[in-house]
Amino acid sequence: MTERISRRHVLAGTAAGAFAAPAVIGSAAAQSTVSWKMATAWPGGPLMDIGAKAFAERIELLTDGKFKVQVFPGGALGNALKVPETVKNGVAECGHTWMGYDWGADTTTVLFGGYAGSFDTERMLHWIYEAGGMEMQKKFRDETAGVVSLPLFIRTAEVFLHSRKPVRTLADLKGLKLRTAGAWLDMSKEMGAAPVTTAGGEIFTALERGIIDATEWGTLWENISPGFYKVAKYLIIPGVHQPTAPFELCINKQAWARLTPRDQKLVEVAAKLATFESWTRIGQEDAKSLDVFKAAGNEIIELAPEVQYETKKVAMKWAEDQAGKNKWFKEVLASQVAFEKMWSGADRYRKVKVQEG
Repeated sequence: MTERISRRHVLAGTAAGAFAAPAVIGSAAAQSTVSWKMATAWPGGPLMDIGAKAFAERIELLTDGKFKVQVFPGGALGNALKVPETVKNGVAECGHTWMGYDWGADTTTVLFGGYAGSFDTERMLHWIYEAGGMEMQKKFRDETAGVVSLPLFIRTAEVFLHSRKPVRTLADLKGLKLRTAGAWLDMSKEMGAAPVTTAGGEIFTALERGIIDATEWGTLWENISPGFYKVAKYLIIPGVHQPTAPFELCINKQAWARLTPRDQKLVEVAAKLATFESWTRIGQEDAKSLDVFKAAGNEIIELAPEVQYETKKVAMKWAEDQAGKNKWFKEVLASQVAFEKMWSGADRYRKVKVQEG
């Protein structure tokens, strides 16, 4: 008798549990659904497609569709050059930007975003993910901007200029009205140029109308979609002002805190995946893109060695000056200098010399 009663109770409990389970599971699913708005600094192009949107696609995939990010073009949710402010204020839960836009508030941002004194992209990736760079970035942005910060998207060396005038030497830079951003505003001015800054969506019109003589923006491939080459005859390489350019995913701290630890980790994984994919995609597309500019009738000019040497010299002097008056800059620069020293002989064992044919 005792055995029968016990069995009935077990079966009843099991049935009740079966009917209750869908409600519990449904509630958990509803709670785990995450819908974010992403503010960006971009009107479109590769930064949008293989940066912001790629992240949105990767995080949705990794979370089986529970995490959805709606991506907005630059200016739709706030000032395109002040994405972290838009995110901090809760207008958007996250944003995609280049940290160097904030150099006026703190010049340390260009060390994370790349500047004329940076090492190349391969080394930058190693510093970020293996030598403590990402941890420093998180701490820096938490303290100074009030947002959670992760790397998202990285490019190789940029085009130096799309220009209406030929630029080869230091003399050619004198008085040149060029659009740029970050620390290069100061450095190019010291080298004789007349720099200004503007959001990406305004550059083509300014170049077409002659309001500026030249612009820097992205790599060979990235610069096809904005069409600068259509209104500027001269393509100047290499981008000594920007040997590398990591970009940033900034996240509202309250939105981040509402995520489970697992979802926070998946956001980091999605951002890292998109970053490495952007590097390989840009590298491949850049290799194809020079022919596009040649076919369009652009004259391709390689900067004279004097410009390349002077740029590095000016950049390192600028960095030393910043380190002398900015504690954060000094700490991050010291980390990068130590890393570069450790890697100083890397080309001897990482690269095989071959003769180009």
